[in-house]
Amino acid sequence: MDLKDRIQSFAELGTILRDSLQGKQTEYTDRLNQLIENQQFKNPWFTPSNVRQAFSSIAEELTYDNLVKWTSSYPELEQPRNPVRAGVIMAGNIPLVGFHDFLSVLISGNSIIAKTSSKDSDLIRFIGQILCGVDPRFDGRIEFTDGTLNQFDVVIATGSDNSSRYFEYYFGKYPHVIRKNRNSVAVLTGDESDTELENLGKDVFSYFGLGCRNVSKIYLPAGYDLPAVSKHWQGYSDLINNVKYANNYDFHKAVYLVNREEFTDIGLILLKESKNLSSPVAVLYFEYYTSDEQLEQTLNGLKDKIQCVIGKDFIPFGQSQSPSLWDYADGIDTIEFLLKKNSPGIL
Repeated sequence: MDLKDRIQSFAELGTILRDSLQGKQTEYTDRLNQLIENQQFKNPWFTPSNVRQAFSSIAEELTYDNLVKWTSSYPELEQPRNPVRAGVIMAGNIPLVGFHDFLSVLISGNSIIAKTSSKDSDLIRFIGQILCGVDPRFDGRIEFTDGTLNQFDVVIATGSDNSSRYFEYYFGKYPHVIRKNRNSVAVLTGDESDTELENLGKDVFSYFGLGCRNVSKIYLPAGYDLPAVSKHWQGYSDLINNVKYANNYDFHKAVYLVNREEFTDIGLILLKESKNLSSPVAVLYFEYYTSDEQLEQTLNGLKDKIQCVIGKDFIPFGQSQSPSLWDYADGIDTIEFLLKKNSPGIL
């Protein structure tokens, strides 16, 4: 299977997903709809709208033109190579968060053994089934496990700061990519349009704010009235009806009240001024800046903790959860890593 075949297969996967999501009858439409509806019973965070959004984001990127544009940056992919067996430990904070690693391993001609999250196993396995249906040759290159990884050449692991220490201990002797906690931020200047502020809500509230690309903190010019922005976020008012989200909202509100900490309750999320970067679920941190120079210095000091920055001079508002194929988590080029599998481990 050469690169052209792999590109065509993933492009076909994208077509199948787009058609199925649009209601066109394919052999996978009914199963996809059932998966979308039923994930909430296994994981209350995986609501139908969140699962559908995850599938849609993937489907929109898996076009023939996008895949060619992405892979054309790596001429080595055209050359015959002995495939490596990549062990991939997938996170489960949002639906299909491990898909890009799945894609990167296979599009580069390698084999994958994926340790799926217990919270997100059915969805990625379903995508694997579609891909093998498109081209049965993938069947020998895809393996899923709920247990221990074994017989691998390289490791790609995504988790928390705590789990990264575990990963480093067990996999440090292999070529590896180990990802830790990261958060995303937004920068407001005061010149945003109503539409941009509405789109910012998508960056904050998509997937209940659980993704590393969700905005957990907003930087504001001195004197900016953040609570006034909340009128643009009323489209997300239903989130408070989710039991798990509401429990977090009530818990953190109670803690702040008991501790007499200042915060603003806008009925949907709690706004709290903080120097910290990672806010809890149902809480959004903010911090004021007094100059562009101060802001730049602050962001540079946190670059190893920030996944992406949203704003007028950064990623457009509303696009944090719609990364392109060439937007790599933690800024680590997964394809380049796989092509240089014999290099020392990367951390």
